Amino acid sequence: MAFPLSARHYESLLAWYFVSIWGSGFLATKIGLQHAAPFTFLALRFAFGILCLIPIVLICKPRWPERRGEYGHILAAGLLMHTVHLGGSHYTQYLGMSAGITAVLLSIQPLLTAVIAGRWMGERLGPRQWLGIAIGLAGVTLIVWHKIDVREATLGALLAVTVSLIGVTAGTLYQRVYCPAVDLRAAALIQFAGNIVVLAPLAWWVEGAGVRWSWTLAGAIVFLVIFASILAVNALHTLMRRGQATRVTSLIYLTPIFAVALKLALFGVVPTAISLVGIVITCLGVALVSWQIRPSPKAAA
Repeated sequence: MAFPLSARHYESLLAWYFVSIWGSGFLATKIGLQHAAPFTFLALRFAFGILCLIPIVLICKPRWPERRGEYGHILAAGLLMHTVHLGGSHYTQYLGMSAGITAVLLSIQPLLTAVIAGRWMGERLGPRQWLGIAIGLAGVTLIVWHKIDVREATLGALLAVTVSLIGVTAGTLYQRVYCPAVDLRAAALIQFAGNIVVLAPLAWWVEGAGVRWSWTLAGAIVFLVIFASILAVNALHTLMRRGQATRVTSLIYLTPIFAVALKLALFGVVPTAISLVGIVITCLGVALVSWQIRPSPKAAA
């Protein structure tokens, strides 16, 4: 007998799926970048993504945008979310910045989202949520404290991570505002095609488009395309449509926890005591941001 999920449980499943995949995606990206430079790797990733989406679109027949302006908004959101965000984050790793500094800097996204959403999107945060944002950022810093090495923070890497932070924040908010009802399957195909148009020339002119083919590279691409670029990104946009932007993006704080768990499971890397304290603090911060006081049945009546 089937038991349909409530809206709350459905959103919880989406949230945990997004966090787990986003947290493990750094490892898959690190593997992929050993075989191809960032723009080349991303071009391969989105080319395979198009091959995956074409049969889905043909079978499901999603609703396509009716006006040219809608296509423009979808492409703009996709370029920000994929080319700018992923291009920046990939080059951050490629240029050798430590994982600790990268994680801390990218974790500024919930704070940046809160400021933008409060100023231009009419979202008002209470003192508890602002406290949660600050606590979450502090927790992430403790989780990756042992990996922070300021000597690896070159100017190029800092520029790349800043570009990535701007791209992911602007991309998620832009799609929420300007593409609130677009079919996410059609949007993904449009965005992947737009990214290929930009990334392929960059891969050729900047990097020479060199690739060391291997099954490891293929596995990284398959994982990142199917589970991250298609399913996790769509989960994020679905959550953004259903909830407050700051509350949703606060989930980013949890991704380093999954990275720590994955390293423990695969490589036996035991987290430090400071990291464990950071995990507890991070969870507390996310809980403060996400916690909503639900009216009692008597009050609702």
